[in-house]
Amino acid sequence: MTVPTTDEGLQRRLQPRQLTMIAMGSAIGVGLFLGSSVTIRLAGPAVIISYLYGALVALVMAYALAEMAVVHPQAGSFGVYADRYLTPWFGFVVRATYGFIQALAVGAEVVAVAIYMGFWFPAVPQWVWVASVSAGLVAINATAVSRFGEFEYWFALIKVVAIAAFIVVGLSVGFRLQNLTQGEGGFLPNGWTGVWLALTLVITSYMGVEVVAVTAGEAQDPQSSIPKAMRTLVFRLIIFYVLAVVVMLAMTPWRQLAEGGGTITGSPFVRAFSAVGFPYAASAMNFVVITAALSSANSNLYLTSRMVFSLSRSGYGPRWLSSVNEAGVPRYAVAAASAGMVAATLLAVLARDQAFLALFGTAVAGMLFIWLVILITHLRFRRAMTPADIGRLPIRLPFATAAAGFGIVSIVAIAATTFFVDGLRYTVPSFLPFLLVMSIVYVRTYKHASQ
Repeated sequence: MTVPTTDEGLQRRLQPRQLTMIAMGSAIGVGLFLGSSVTIRLAGPAVIISYLYGALVALVMAYALAEMAVVHPQAGSFGVYADRYLTPWFGFVVRATYGFIQALAVGAEVVAVAIYMGFWFPAVPQWVWVASVSAGLVAINATAVSRFGEFEYWFALIKVVAIAAFIVVGLSVGFRLQNLTQGEGGFLPNGWTGVWLALTLVITSYMGVEVVAVTAGEAQDPQSSIPKAMRTLVFRLIIFYVLAVVVMLAMTPWRQLAEGGGTITGSPFVRAFSAVGFPYAASAMNFVVITAALSSANSNLYLTSRMVFSLSRSGYGPRWLSSVNEAGVPRYAVAAASAGMVAATLLAVLARDQAFLALFGTAVAGMLFIWLVILITHLRFRRAMTPADIGRLPIRLPFATAAAGFGIVSIVAIAATTFFVDGLRYTVPSFLPFLLVMSIVYVRTYKHASQ
């Protein structure tokens, strides 16, 4: 059977079920399983409100992006859209930023795997796990995209089933409502300020919904598969995140889940099971969070490689980065995308306790910038369409202009709030030099790219 191939040389092999699970694999990762220890520390049980607000912002962003993806199903996704509806500078910078922070995210995920493995093997150095896991992920991403998609489908399914099981078990044997309302400081121990501060990291838990649009360049029948995958993804994320956090907080007093001071030493999900006397369940949950981190790292490496590929195709990088093999895999782009794992290995050796936050925090400002550009692009996209064109869209954002405006204001406010959160104070200032460097690179390469 002939495999549909794009003009870029990629092959449309990803099935709708794989699209959804790849996106779930990217989104459900350390932001929930590991980073939630920080958000709980900031807001206490009221972090539930933070997750609900974050879900609303993510819902707006996902539907806005899905509208554009069904019209322009390309590997460069929102970078291509920004190039088309804003300016070439935006198109270049948003792709460079996404590729950079996804590379960092891969590094954060493999560091998370090393932290989780310490639950069983505390004497083994973190860098050993980081290096071995990195080698395996590169090998998976170097195979045909259909094999990658199938591997990621089953890998992501493990954590989806596990979260559902965690919710059921927690509701059945460990749910204590008093832990939500009568613990130290009550439901709002740090007030509404804590709820908003927690949102700076909670929003990153939803960052991954954009994956569906990035995979559009290799999706089968993108006009029907993308809307279906996006709807399924967003509502599953909301249900899983909110219910899982509610159950976790009800099982264990929030102070116990927020242990660790200024470092992250383990998953609060594992602590929740340990605290209620289920040691075997804790070990099983540790296995699940390991597979979750591996799945996220696998998806993020894929995303990074496709952004590197897209930049090269647009003339903003060496041409050899956009070459594909007979299976339609951009192997050189995959190799270039592995830089984040090299950084993770070095950090695991040089800054063991701070490695996760150093990588995870650096990516926050970049993702906020990308979501902001996506929503601004969507406003221009809508203005360029006729009412008839909008009516034919298979997925539409209700109250599009007002909803996008809400998302833009929320993202700007969240970005400003990072200055008041320990570990994130320098994320925005550190992103500005990167933006300047990328602008210089753009100016130097623009003439070549436009030829």
